[in-house]
Formats: sequence, C-alpha cells, structure tokens
Amino acid sequence: MTTITIPLPPARERIVLWLLALTQFTVIMDFMVMMPLAPQLMRAFAITPAAVSGAVSAYAWCAGLSGLLASMYIDRFDRKRLLLAMFALFTLSNLACAVAPNFHVLVLSRAFAGLTGGVLGSIIMAIIGDLIPVERRGAATGVVMTSFSLAAVAGVPTGVMLAAHYGWASPFYLLVLLSLLIWAGAWRVLPPLAGHLTRPVPLSEVLPNLIGLYRVGGHLKAFLLSGVNMMTGMLVIPFISPMLVENIGVLPVEITWVYLAGGVATLFSARMIGKWSDRAGAQRVYRYIALFSILPIMFMTHMPVIPLAAVMLFFPFFMMAVSGRNIPMQALMTTVPEPARRGAFLSSNSAIQQVGSGVGALAGGWMLHTDAAGHIAGYGLNGWIAAGLTLFSVLWVGQVGAAAKAVPVGERKVA
Repeated sequence: MTTITIPLPPARERIVLWLLALTQFTVIMDFMVMMPLAPQLMRAFAITPAAVSGAVSAYAWCAGLSGLLASMYIDRFDRKRLLLAMFALFTLSNLACAVAPNFHVLVLSRAFAGLTGGVLGSIIMAIIGDLIPVERRGAATGVVMTSFSLAAVAGVPTGVMLAAHYGWASPFYLLVLLSLLIWAGAWRVLPPLAGHLTRPVPLSEVLPNLIGLYRVGGHLKAFLLSGVNMMTGMLVIPFISPMLVENIGVLPVEITWVYLAGGVATLFSARMIGKWSDRAGAQRVYRYIALFSILPIMFMTHMPVIPLAAVMLFFPFFMMAVSGRNIPMQALMTTVPEPARRGAFLSSNSAIQQVGSGVGALAGGWMLHTDAAGHIAGYGLNGWIAAGLTLFSVLWVGQVGAAAKAVPVGERKVA
C-alpha cells in the first residue's frame, strides 16, 4: 500500500511544521514545568518528592488512557478538526491547574491535562506521516521535536522564574495565553487533513480494528521499545530539580539557568539529529545516542556536590542525549503501520509511552527517600535501572525495523 501524503508548497510546509512544533511545545512545557516546580510545590503544599512524582504519574497514566481510547476514533476524523478540539480542551485543563486551590485539586487537574493533552502528540505525528514523505520525516520530526528544546530554553525557565516571583500557578496562566494564540494560528494555517478517510469505518469494526493493532507482532515490538525508552527517562528526569536543590545546594530560582543551558544545546542538536537520522537510518542513530545517554544518566544520578557553573556545563550533554534519542525513535514509529492505521497506531504508541512515563515516575519516586540530613537518597539506584533498560532498548531497536512487513500473529505461516 502506498503512503498517503498531501503535498504542500515548501514555505507553507515549514509554517505547518513550526505550528505543530509550537503546539507540541505547550504540551511538553505543561508536562516539564511540573518537574522544576517540585521544590516550590513541596513547600507550598507540604508534600514529599513521592507525592510530586504521583502528580507527574497521574498525568502520564491519564495521557496513556486517553491515547488508548483515541486509537479507537483518531482515524475516523479530519486530523485538523480533531487537533483543534483536543487542543482547546487541553487549554481549559491548564486553566483548571492555575486556579486549583489545593494539591488534591491540582492532581485532578493534572489528570484532566493528561486526558486532553495525551492524544495531541499522536495526532501531530499522524499529521507528519500524512504530509511529509518518508525520506524527509526524520528532518520533519527534528523540527517538531525542537519543541522540547523550546520548552527547555524558553518555556520552563520562564515558568520557573514566573513561579519564583508570582507563585507556582503563574506558569499555567502563561500556558493558557500561549495556547490560545497557537490555536488561532493552527486554525488558520493547517489544511484539511482527511486523506486517510478512504472508507468510513463502521462503529462495529472499531474495537476489532483496535484489537487487530495488538495482534501484529511488529506493532508489539515497537510498543515495547517506546514504553521502555520513556521509562528510562522518567526514572531520572522528574527528580532532577529536587536533587539539585536538596543535595547539590542549587537555589530554586537557579534551576532556570540549568534548564536554559540544556535547552539552548538541544535547540541546535534536535534538527541535526533529525537530518542524521534520515541519512544514516533511524535504528543506527537511536543506538548511538541511546548508548551515549548512559554516561550522563549515570553522572546525573550519582552527582557529587559541584558548583552551579559545573552543573550548567554538564546539563546540555544530559538533555541532548536523553531527548535526542526520541527523534530517531519517533521517525521510526511513523514507518511501522500502514497509512490507514497510522493514527490509531501512533495513538496507541503514545498511550504506551505515557504508561511507560507513569511507571517510570511512580517507580522512581518509590525508590527515593529523604535521609536525616534532608538529602534525597536512592537516586543512584534509579540511574542503574535506567542504564540497564537503555541497554535493552539498544538491543531491541533492531527488532522494530521489520515491523512494517509484519503480519498478524495468528496469520503466520510455518515454513
């Protein structure tokens, strides 16, 4: 079956990609900003690091559920209309976070954010799969993944600085304003995206089609890679700010400069990694970057007391490696399903990623405790587990390359 692509003029294609990147930026900032806000939330609500990780995992679990449910309907609608509808609800969820009067309401609001924002990433990747030819998807994914860098460079530091001066809720008000502006731009610029609607799928076929996604051996291999990849990062990332504040002595307001240093580096590395992935192949690039990521992961989780300047010099290597491996992986995922099932597959894949994030954040929080000196202990164990899972993913990524040719498990023939 040929890939469904909707050609756009180069100038408009670039605008669309950057609008998708900005949409993804708000989702990533919404997720990421909770992590450097952890010290302020711990003080404001008198909670532990495990409670903060619970709020992070609540978002991830609900995002996973949302992605799983979305796989039943995502290919039944024009992708532009679905993106705009879910983005509007996501904006409302951030308003709910901003006005939350206590931590319990905040957790519920984070769950709502997960339900609404969790499906946006899969819609964005499905749009890339529809618009961009396969030979340029790595570069296109690199542009959209620049959203991670933008969140680290501009979003999270600005949010942390606003929170330090105007309270923890101020970053969420900023997200509401930005989301409204981006929504208006997407409504005006995105073309209709209904080329995948070649045949209306009866409702009676929706659940069997969803089950069919999980009967394809290549799909299952891809899902396992996605889940493990996200789990490794979330064993470490949510606890960076509390560790830097409590163990290294970094001030909460100085976290801004740490994330700014990492974000500036990834702003340049994301697009280079995307182009590298197109040239050398997504599998190979994933292996190289994932293997390299073990070094900064281990240093992050075993960091001695060092000056702020040294933390800022190190953090770009951590950010480039841990975020960079997601670029070839995401490009690889767009090649796994057939076009008519791309949205459902990527939505299910997004769900698996969110479940992996939730498991990683929750398990990582369980393994941490505060010692008598007020330091966070147990972080090193998180690093060893993350390193082991990374090695597994490096070996497993070779199983995903043949996924596009896979057949349902129950239909394999014995040679």
